[in-house]
Amino acid sequence: MTRTDRYLLDNRQTEAGERFDAFATLFDPTTFRHIEEFGIGSGWRCWEVGAGGTSVVSWLAKKVGPTGKVVATDIDTTRLSAAARPPVAVRVHDVSAEEPPGEDFDLVHARLVLVHVPDRERALRSMIKSLRPGGRLLLEDADPALQPLTCPDERGPEQQLANRLRQGFRRLLADRGADLSYGRTLPRLLREAGLRQVAADAYFPLASPACAALESATIRQIREQLVTAGLATDEDIDRHLANVATGTMDLATAPLISAWGRKA
Repeated sequence: MTRTDRYLLDNRQTEAGERFDAFATLFDPTTFRHIEEFGIGSGWRCWEVGAGGTSVVSWLAKKVGPTGKVVATDIDTTRLSAAARPPVAVRVHDVSAEEPPGEDFDLVHARLVLVHVPDRERALRSMIKSLRPGGRLLLEDADPALQPLTCPDERGPEQQLANRLRQGFRRLLADRGADLSYGRTLPRLLREAGLRQVAADAYFPLASPACAALESATIRQIREQLVTAGLATDEDIDRHLANVATGTMDLATAPLISAWGRKA
């Protein structure tokens, strides 16, 4: 088994780009707000873990300028090539199995990464190890168990179908080792790891067009796995995609838990 075999959502698939765009629309404002509050500026050294797409990497590059550095890593860097120019360095890297790609980082950030990796404890230790004294760690992960529904307002058959398919998606994730309750543990894990000034918050998108775009792309990307596992039929999926396309459904994502702290 390769490092990418466990991951349900392959970065090489067409739908992956649509998902990254939706994540950027939904979550970049939250991510950028937190990093701005850390005081990011010219000359900072940053490690973007499991970067996937380029939105955060490109924003960090503008903030740190030519005297700074942004190391963007992922097990699959297919979609990072466009950002691979100074001050950005792109590297293939498995945060749960390899040593960090440097040290003395001012900022380490991972969004929607650790929930999927097989050795989350090692990944967290690696990220903390790579920070300079006083450096900041920002972890952002979903907590699908905290809010498991696509349609919290389950008022009819369309919403019931959407929630049934979300249950199937969660089943596929869990079967591949994802911890669907991981997000809520982040503040405690950061404190236990010795970080100082730990705090956290949550963002819960509801009824955004980007939620609909994310839902459509995700269901199309995992369609084969849902059908093969007996969790849905092709007819179920076609009907759900048609329902989403009407633009009349209030679709949600799992809450994004953001937790941050400072290395002593």
